[in-house]
Amino acid sequence: MAIFISGSLAYDRIMDFPGHFADHILPEKIHVLNVCFNINGLVEKFGGTAGNIAYSLAMLGERPFIVATSGEDFSKYSKWLHKNNLSTEYVKSVSGVFTAGAYITTDLDDNQITAFNPGAMAFEADLPQLNGSGMVFIGPGNKTDMMNFAQRARHAKVPFFFDPGQSLNIWTGEELREAVAGALCFISNDYELEQFLRMTGWKMKDLYGTVQVVITTRGQEGAVIDTGGDKLLIPPVPVDHVLDPTGAGDAFRAGVLKGMTMDLPWDVACQMGSTVASFSLEYYGTQEHSFDWEKFCERYSKTYGALVC
Repeated sequence: MAIFISGSLAYDRIMDFPGHFADHILPEKIHVLNVCFNINGLVEKFGGTAGNIAYSLAMLGERPFIVATSGEDFSKYSKWLHKNNLSTEYVKSVSGVFTAGAYITTDLDDNQITAFNPGAMAFEADLPQLNGSGMVFIGPGNKTDMMNFAQRARHAKVPFFFDPGQSLNIWTGEELREAVAGALCFISNDYELEQFLRMTGWKMKDLYGTVQVVITTRGQEGAVIDTGGDKLLIPPVPVDHVLDPTGAGDAFRAGVLKGMTMDLPWDVACQMGSTVASFSLEYYGTQEHSFDWEKFCERYSKTYGALVC
């Protein structure tokens, strides 16, 4: 089954500040803020929602197509994707701009200050034609792409996931109502779900009327599958040492998509998602974890029992 993952490709530039932001910000001078934080160094990681989901799907034996845009500094990322057997056929190169980049500084209290440069993501991608088969995942990225890809999936009668995520701040309620219509699944974390409902003016019953399933991730509490008000909690897979929660949500989505390609029930698919997320939690960065199908099934079975497929 062809899987198309639409969303962002980005470089994550991660910096650590060996102090506390609060010690250097004067509340009475916040209106004329001018501060500088000397960091311990900078680490560059491959990221972006589309890249992260595709990477974990590759660990599960899938070869999804990434639908995104890239800038003139994309060569390192492109080589990484090819190394992991991921195609860049639908990654549009935009000259004269950089690939999207997130600049994240974290202090000793795990507070973060982030600057995000959309770069090439500000330009529309070349969306693939859909022939009535396959599956589409629409993640946060270029808003026009998200809306057009949803429309294309509806027209071709191809099931699609809608995940506005951190792009919610650029939407209007009317646009969100239009884009999500007919989705197989609306997926988000609990904060984003509340924000989506507030922006659209909807109640949950309105969302039930336009999508088949609502999946809500809740961090350490696991994930909730909501089918028309019938809710099922999927507990997380225990991890001995959580190193970095960044990217766990994208890893979860990869596991869910894998379950869908195998025609498994939603609860099993979400259990698969939680299993993939557990691998991501153990590494610093969103594309640093590695496992094979045997290791995946072994970890899955320890929490949920044998995976029947």
